[in-house]
Amino acid sequence: MKITLNGTIAELADGTSVGDLVRERTDDRRRVAVARNGEVVRRGEWDAVRLSEGDLIEVLAPVAGG
Repeated sequence: MKITLNGTIAELADGTSVGDLVRERTDDRRRVAVARNGEVVRRGEWDAVRLSEGDLIEVLAPVAGG
C-alpha cells in the first residue's frame, strides 16, 4: 500500500501498524509523536492502529536548538 509519510510517498506492506512504522524508522521511540490524517495517534494505540492506502502520516521528533 502507498501512504504519504512526512510529505513523501512510501510503500508499506498491507497490515502495517503505526507501531511497526515507528519501529522501522527510528530507534528512539520515546520522543516521537505520530499524526494520521491530521489526528494524533496516542502512543498506547500505535500497535492497534493499522495504516490504510492513502493515509497521510507525520512522524515528528523534537529538536533542540538555540
